[in-house]
Amino acid sequence: MGPKAWRLLRVRQSFGVRLRGRAVSVAMLATFAAALAGGVYFARAAPNAMATKKEEGFQTSIPAAVLLDPDSDSILFEKNGDQLVAPASLAKLMTLEYVFNEIKEGRVKLDDTFMISENAWRKGGAPSHGSTMFAAIHSRVRVDDLIHGIIVDSANDACIAIAEGLAGNETAFGALLTERAREIGLEKSTFTNAEGYPDPNLRVTAREMAELARHIMHTYPDFFPYFAEREFTWNNIRQQNRNPLLGMGIGADGMKTGETVEAGFNLVGTATQDNLHLIVVITGAKSEKERADEGKKMLDWGFHGFEARVLFAEGQNIGEAKVFGGDTSYVHLIAPGLIKLMMPRNSNDRLLARIIYTGPVPAPVTKGQPIGKLRVFRGENLALEAPLAAAEDVGKGTMSQRAVDGATELMIGLFKAGVNKL
Repeated sequence: MGPKAWRLLRVRQSFGVRLRGRAVSVAMLATFAAALAGGVYFARAAPNAMATKKEEGFQTSIPAAVLLDPDSDSILFEKNGDQLVAPASLAKLMTLEYVFNEIKEGRVKLDDTFMISENAWRKGGAPSHGSTMFAAIHSRVRVDDLIHGIIVDSANDACIAIAEGLAGNETAFGALLTERAREIGLEKSTFTNAEGYPDPNLRVTAREMAELARHIMHTYPDFFPYFAEREFTWNNIRQQNRNPLLGMGIGADGMKTGETVEAGFNLVGTATQDNLHLIVVITGAKSEKERADEGKKMLDWGFHGFEARVLFAEGQNIGEAKVFGGDTSYVHLIAPGLIKLMMPRNSNDRLLARIIYTGPVPAPVTKGQPIGKLRVFRGENLALEAPLAAAEDVGKGTMSQRAVDGATELMIGLFKAGVNKL
């Protein structure tokens, strides 16, 4: 089998229009286009396509921000969403996700206790003059209380106690957080400690913080209400939740703030209005006021300016992937469910969709086998990404079919190598 290449599908059709005849001609030219484009192929066909139009309208003073609809996983607004930034205490969301997963898997219980070591007390407790739940040195604190301390008080002592309890030290725990981040699909964010103290290697993106919030919301529904709690008392000290959105009367129900000199003022906020849940991420604000004002403004804009539109029905054929050595040359691709996108109200904006997969896909192919991703762009911004899978089984082809596919791939490889020498 020949070298693998990324295959892209550019869909430029109107909704509901199938241009299979035209698509076949594009596929026939793909071999030569691939060689000239350095291994990038145009795939075969797809319905419900979209053209492009530049996103306009909303503006923010925030350096990097994202507004996400967690239900459809569509981006309503994005500014420098993939830029690596210092998270400050937003890193605690990854610590919380790790603990939530340990509890879900049965490896940790809410009534388990962790020690507040001298290191946790000095570095994150009262002597640090930072965010703390004021846990007493050498005391043992229940996991449930540590979670409340992290969410409401942004407690650094609680984070360090969890890191030491689960991994022995923060360096080892940071490695576990990064490993877990990759497992849940965060490809760029890297964690080096549990609480978000400045570190040149501790970096996240606004987009991935939004996806982390979405993951927590959907995966741990029993824990998500913790983020809306307004106060928490420990060691006879009552503290208020630091999230400014909770007191604005906009339906806010989470999640986390953070600030350092390096990071500026950051926020991951969630709110619900009229059965629409939104996640806003703010990074690098200049002040608490700018963080709060811009977060509220972005949420208000999202709640009042958008509506959901269905792109593909559940089970609908979205496109096709080339198969190598199969009893058919292509396999249809479908998404796991309904695909919808949040669009500006009364808008005729058109979009660009791409199917991306590594191919050709070797036979046999099993129905439901993950193949690639559908990406929908609004202007230059990624608005939606959804996984795609095989819609049916594809068996191995005859000897002659496999020979033809092998010869085709060999020709592509030789032609590509010849072009690269020019």
